[in-house]
Amino acid sequence: MAAKAGDNPESLMTLATVFCLRNLRKTMCYQGFRNKVCLRSDIFLPSEICDKLVNTYIELVHTDSNFEPEESFFQLFSDPRSTRLTRVQLREDFVRDRDLEAIRKQDLIELHLTYCNNLSSRSLKTLTCFRETLVSLCLFGCSHIFYRKGGAPLACNEDSEEEEDEGPASRQALETDFNFHGFNRLRLLNLGGLPDEVDAEALLKPLMSLTSLDLSNVQLLGTAFLTQWKDRLASLILYNVDLSEELVCTVVELVHLRHLDISRESRRTSKFKMNRKILTAVVQRLVNLVSLDMSGHIMLDNCTVPHFEEAMGRPSLEPCKSSIYPFQELKRPLQFLGLYDTTLCNVTHIPAYKVTGSKNEDQVLNAIEAYTEFRPELAHRAINQLFDIARIQHCSQLLRALQLVIAALKCHKYDKSIQVTGSAALFYLTNTEYRSDQSVRMRREVIQVVLNGMEEYQEVTVQRNCCLTLCNFSIPEELEFQYSRVNQLLLKILEPARQDESIQRIAVHLCNALVCQVDNYHKEAVGKMGFVKTMLHLIQKKLQDRMCDQVMEFSWSALWNITDETPDNCQMFLNCHGMSLFLECLQEFPDKQELHRNMLGLLGNVAEVKALRPQLVTPQFITVFSNLLDSKADGIEVSYNACGVLSHIMFDGPEVWAMDEPRRDTVMDKMWDAIQSWDVSSRRNINYRSFEPILRLLPQGISPVSQHWATWALYNLVSVYSSKYCPLLIKEGGITLLEKVLELDSSHPETKDMARKVMEQCENFKEDPMETNHGQEVNYGQRG
Repeated sequence: MAAKAGDNPESLMTLATVFCLRNLRKTMCYQGFRNKVCLRSDIFLPSEICDKLVNTYIELVHTDSNFEPEESFFQLFSDPRSTRLTRVQLREDFVRDRDLEAIRKQDLIELHLTYCNNLSSRSLKTLTCFRETLVSLCLFGCSHIFYRKGGAPLACNEDSEEEEDEGPASRQALETDFNFHGFNRLRLLNLGGLPDEVDAEALLKPLMSLTSLDLSNVQLLGTAFLTQWKDRLASLILYNVDLSEELVCTVVELVHLRHLDISRESRRTSKFKMNRKILTAVVQRLVNLVSLDMSGHIMLDNCTVPHFEEAMGRPSLEPCKSSIYPFQELKRPLQFLGLYDTTLCNVTHIPAYKVTGSKNEDQVLNAIEAYTEFRPELAHRAINQLFDIARIQHCSQLLRALQLVIAALKCHKYDKSIQVTGSAALFYLTNTEYRSDQSVRMRREVIQVVLNGMEEYQEVTVQRNCCLTLCNFSIPEELEFQYSRVNQLLLKILEPARQDESIQRIAVHLCNALVCQVDNYHKEAVGKMGFVKTMLHLIQKKLQDRMCDQVMEFSWSALWNITDETPDNCQMFLNCHGMSLFLECLQEFPDKQELHRNMLGLLGNVAEVKALRPQLVTPQFITVFSNLLDSKADGIEVSYNACGVLSHIMFDGPEVWAMDEPRRDTVMDKMWDAIQSWDVSSRRNINYRSFEPILRLLPQGISPVSQHWATWALYNLVSVYSSKYCPLLIKEGGITLLEKVLELDSSHPETKDMARKVMEQCENFKEDPMETNHGQEVNYGQRG
């Protein structure tokens, strides 16, 4: 059997790490002073485990809303005698100065800090603690790290773990005392986003042994200083750095470069024009080049072979056939070539194994992969193009596409443009066309990132995309692992008095589907979240607008489902003036059959709760139920449900009928007439999971009409949907109860005759594997 997208299970190491992080006090820690977690004295962890713990912790903090961060987490790694850290990746504003200070005694080899805007110059001082061991350092997007907080001088208190952070660093208090003296082992450095006030040349001068340098978005006052690494530098990234002839001349002197990135965010911001001469110089001088990115540049026509001169046949990787003249000079194809937002990505013969661009799916996926971490502005555009591919054409690399979009959404949880385009792409990548190719694990990952987006953004487009994407899943089955969370988010969406109409409709539909066919403890939990009150609030708003639309109908359907065999939710319905809204809806919308069916189904649930039935026994309500017995709305459904409500009330006996009008006998006669008018072969818009509420009406003589209604209901269901309901009736002891109906003198002959037919139907039933009747039921109304 072919593997589905995302089928590979998590490693045991990953599962164990996540378990330990979720249960720190039960595994490797104990609760210390001021409720802080402390490492147990008998714990000694090697670097492989410590690195995994820290890096997974950061990922959980940013991607799992149910994960509770620990204030003193980084203190667990303060003593290198019991814990060893070597490679740490920290990101976003969550990371504070005190977190780095907590691990200052560790011999870090790699430290990657990305978009850590809460770090101030205190952390620069901490960096010096790692100067003798650090080989790779990333400070991408950490622009505040070069400024002091409140103008305080650069300092690192040895006991600063208890010190509180003071808020963002002041952009006026530039730190001038820091330099990289003593970082003799440093080989890889990323200073992307270095503030303009910081002199890059002076800062970098002490670093004689760099082999990789990233100066993305850095303003360079001069370029000659780059030649100090001409015998060493293998990778140079100058993304969004203004190119000039002087800079190009400097770059081509770095003859050991294997990776060169001179790309830009967009052609619109570029004043420099890439011509054949410049590109040829790059190729000829940098003979070791295996990776080149020149995305976002204006390419002059003289760079490419005229279309009619391009070699015939399939696209070729051979440099000699290159459609781009300068690349004909290459000795071998490049491993990577960035041509995103250039005209060159559209040519036929490109001598590179991996190309970024917008010509086809492969180029677009390569762009998302290459630019997600440090260039969300480009990743956003590439995801938008993937969205068009999935929507209009067909995505042939489903697993890769899903993994890349999920990674982008996780990496840029707070980037609105990524969240909008990513959630839109996921909608098309998870629809019916692709569903059979996706594993359970992959679909769960999609649900997680979609819920993250809903949690972070109340913006209309993100909310709509996320809700629509959830509609691609089997509900409630596929959402059950996040059941509480998804319900809370949907109810939050429905809170505002005036929500976007389309979002409101989708959210109510999802709410309804989530409380259909789930266990009662789920319904009770959702009821306590305010589900009943929210639905009634929506109904009230629609009544005020005199509008009976899908939101109104779905809201009543959702109430029908959530009150099924859950007395607490039925009580909430009554407490929140649900009966008043029921009467108002009947009066305002007398011809809305679907609405009437949903409302009567709900009241049937309320009527099943003996303690609540007295609240229904009023002249007004009984008259309404009695009149609805004559309804032909939605086939027999409204009449059937009204009769069900009255059957439970009649079952309590004449002593509860504390009213003169309408008379009990008169209502019972109308019930008999209604039941006799129904076609027993009627197909039903209802789905029973249990017959218990019906079965309790069978062996009794207090209300023969209630007994008859219950027997008719069973006969209808076992006749029309025998493969589903015959086994259910037998399983729940219905045959024994029907036998008692035959023994009772008070049972009407018609009731006994129908009871025999039900028993006969079950006796003759043999399960036919080809029968599919039960799959044709509509699931709006749930019972049992």
